[in-house]
Amino acid sequence: MAGPLTAASPLAVPVDVDRGRAAGEAIRELLRPEYAKENLIDRFMRLVNQFIGDLLDQESVGTVGSMVAWIVLGVIILAAVTAVVLVARRTAGRGGARREGVFGDGRRSAAEHRRASEELAAREQWAEAIRERLRAVARDLEDRVIIDSMPGRTADELAAEAGRALPGLAEDLSTAARTFDDVTYGEVPGTAAAYAFMRDLDERLRAARPSLAPEVAVP
Repeated sequence: MAGPLTAASPLAVPVDVDRGRAAGEAIRELLRPEYAKENLIDRFMRLVNQFIGDLLDQESVGTVGSMVAWIVLGVIILAAVTAVVLVARRTAGRGGARREGVFGDGRRSAAEHRRASEELAAREQWAEAIRERLRAVARDLEDRVIIDSMPGRTADELAAEAGRALPGLAEDLSTAARTFDDVTYGEVPGTAAAYAFMRDLDERLRAARPSLAPEVAVP
């Protein structure tokens, strides 16, 4: 009679944790109380490092297992590189790009900028229409001497200076500046709603009058 199978028997089946069970183990690991003070990103990176280490340790895994491990590792590396590139591009677009002046090259009147913005909006070129409308705003404020004429002024600088002169519209001016920067530097697509906001702000600014500084009483 054949004796019982032992760990050394050639018919013994090696222990192999399937992918679903491994995922469950990873989730339970994340919820362990000793990691309560560890933030989620650090916890995730530690488990990924542990997982990669397990994949590379192929002393007891056959050729097929090794191939699967390397394929999984390659997918993880590719996903990580893609995520880093996407984050870097967005960061560079929003914060790293050098801010140019609102007007760029050339000089046009506020009316010319408005007309250009309407033509672009009619073609649903919203990003370009938004830029032209803010240029109309800036030129109009300069022509009315509400803000000083300053070459190279950025959208944020425009909003800050005009907001001091027209405090009731300061918040909307800041929103307009962010919208201009988003469609110009942040690769954010313009929308009809964003252009409608910019056009409405332009009309309200044209009707607005700067706040007069309070008179200082002379003792």
